[in-house]
Amino acid sequence: MQVEKVDTLVIGGGQAGLAMSEHLSASGLSHLVLERHRIAERWRSERWDSLVANGPAWHDRFPGMTFPRTGPDGFPPKEEVADYFVAYAEKIAAPIRCGVAVTKVEPHAGRPGFRVETSAGVIEADNVVAATGPFQVPLIPSVVPADTGIQQMHSSAYRNPGQLPAGAVLVVGAGSSGVQIADELMRAGRRVYLSVGPHERPPRAYRGRDFCWWLGVLGLWDLETREPGMEHVTIAVSGAHGGYTIDFRRLAEMGMILVGRTEGCRDGVMSFAPDLAENLARGDASYLSLLDAADAFVAANGLDLPEEPEARRIGPDPDCVTHPIRQLNLADAGITAIIWATGFGVDYSWLKADIFDERGRPRHVRGVTALPGLYFLGLPWQSRRGSSFIWGVWHDAKFLADRIATRHKYMAYHEAAG
Repeated sequence: MQVEKVDTLVIGGGQAGLAMSEHLSASGLSHLVLERHRIAERWRSERWDSLVANGPAWHDRFPGMTFPRTGPDGFPPKEEVADYFVAYAEKIAAPIRCGVAVTKVEPHAGRPGFRVETSAGVIEADNVVAATGPFQVPLIPSVVPADTGIQQMHSSAYRNPGQLPAGAVLVVGAGSSGVQIADELMRAGRRVYLSVGPHERPPRAYRGRDFCWWLGVLGLWDLETREPGMEHVTIAVSGAHGGYTIDFRRLAEMGMILVGRTEGCRDGVMSFAPDLAENLARGDASYLSLLDAADAFVAANGLDLPEEPEARRIGPDPDCVTHPIRQLNLADAGITAIIWATGFGVDYSWLKADIFDERGRPRHVRGVTALPGLYFLGLPWQSRRGSSFIWGVWHDAKFLADRIATRHKYMAYHEAAG
């Protein structure tokens, strides 16, 4: 069997893989990008039909290219985002092969580099960058038995309201995906129950500036670590309908029924934690905290931005909060479908290297592992809070390309000296 040899192999053709390719090319480093499906496949086939980006187009993009159809303050739909990545790959002439799945990566024994098995053959690489991102395996808790007769799906499988059987819907998870799907279903005339856990809900905009701008000028995108206890706190933000602030009380006023964090299901009866009011209060606190920081920044820097006192209004608790539902008989409530907006896990079973912790997460420092030549890109909080965003992964890729270039020089000197 003929073995192909490459200097650096990048696995994944999404935003991380493309950013890595750009910086490797800029450093004059030969490389190959493998993508198992199409470029930015998850944007095309693993998201709901009406999804738009959660950040404005001026912010959530690569530095070298704007969105062609959506204006800078708009929120591009998912198809435009996918097309953007395809166009960017063409712009930077990324050496990408689509339709090639990586099935195994293992370090060579007794010499540097890696053996990579793919659906198209074997590749030997001096360096490997795993740029497969954090959204790999949909997580559905084992709560509701499959034989209940209720349709269950992960948010990544949801497309539109017409996909679901007639009846009420329970959406579990109130991060950006969960709340947007719940809102869409309610607007389509469905009776919707939304299970709300701990969350942050930043203002979509405040004093004429998008919250992405505020996080930037306040230095919050550059935070290097999460605050203690924040690992499982989701962020509820939306670019849908032109962008709006997520207000759970307002959604309840419109007819959505809020419940606490989902705890379990027995004999067709769902149980919810008594934490709904606490979770809403926590979200309010994060919201008001950002307003306070923004006001302080305006005052300290003499900015002429319009005041917005009405933004501080927190509406009264609706009945579903003051009298929370702790148990819900699914049949009596007419619930025929459950959508689990409960996030994703990672699967690196194809990567045979001792660099993972007890939860299967890679051990790394800014994407650099203890195994020479092995790197990760596109991880949440890889170097800072902004690492998950298009522009954030671009900067992380620059750091890794510099490290790979340095290693390349050392290895080249060693080989020449040898």
